[in-house]
Amino acid sequence: MKISVKVILFASMALGCAYATAFDFGEEFNKALKENVQKRLGDNSGATGNVVSGLFGTSQEEEVAIGKQIAGNLLGASPLVKDAQLQKYVNNVGRWVASQSERPDLPWHFGVIETRDINAFAAPGGYVFVTRGLYLELHNEAELAGVLAHEIGHVIRKHHLKILQQSSWVDLGGQALARQAGNNEKVQQLIGSGAEVVARSLDKNAEFEADSMAVVLSARAGYDPYSLPAVLQEIGHVAQDDSSVAMLFKTHPLPDQRLDKLSVAMGSSFDNVKGATLEQRFYRIKP
Repeated sequence: MKISVKVILFASMALGCAYATAFDFGEEFNKALKENVQKRLGDNSGATGNVVSGLFGTSQEEEVAIGKQIAGNLLGASPLVKDAQLQKYVNNVGRWVASQSERPDLPWHFGVIETRDINAFAAPGGYVFVTRGLYLELHNEAELAGVLAHEIGHVIRKHHLKILQQSSWVDLGGQALARQAGNNEKVQQLIGSGAEVVARSLDKNAEFEADSMAVVLSARAGYDPYSLPAVLQEIGHVAQDDSSVAMLFKTHPLPDQRLDKLSVAMGSSFDNVKGATLEQRFYRIKP
């Protein structure tokens, strides 16, 4: 009996949801963050509550305004690949994966940018970009979904927003953001260069968390949950002195480290989740 791809996706999504609860690190992550802030400022500091409030209190409108500005800066340096079908396809895959997350209402935007570097970026508010170099390393739609899911994880957990709010650009209590969200010039002054923001190294734990979230989101969306590990294995074969991966290795833990962490996090929980890879549906571009 022939089963449609749509049926496979929805059936696999249900299986993914069943295994997702074991990987929900939200409460644990927030607790660890609060403890880190308290340790940094001192348990008796009256500013501690403001830092935590500022981090998670930024409105969605403010977050999107910041992300839009960063995305504009990034595209000014590396424009989108001139292939409308490619961009539409990546947006369809990305929005489907994002719809399985806890923030499906964000105005998600996805794109492939014109650079041979192997990397992917996320900005607050739902802006996600994959480089042409990384896209060419992918073999199927599930691998694309895994990469996008990792970046979606960063947006969901506001990892880059945390960096901005802990920097000197943005008031830790969130007041500067609230005043300037509607003013592009002022937002630009607050965030600095978009390339600088997305190129900053996140905490290793943030990268590991995004990897774990990517596996869950991929499974929920009906894709093979082992697709992101497959991409990491592929990237791990690229020589570390290859200029195309220089920025990736500078801003992310090495693939072997990420694979080790994922192996522990996944265990055998996903062994019976048979998601789709959709190799035939994968949109291919010329090298």
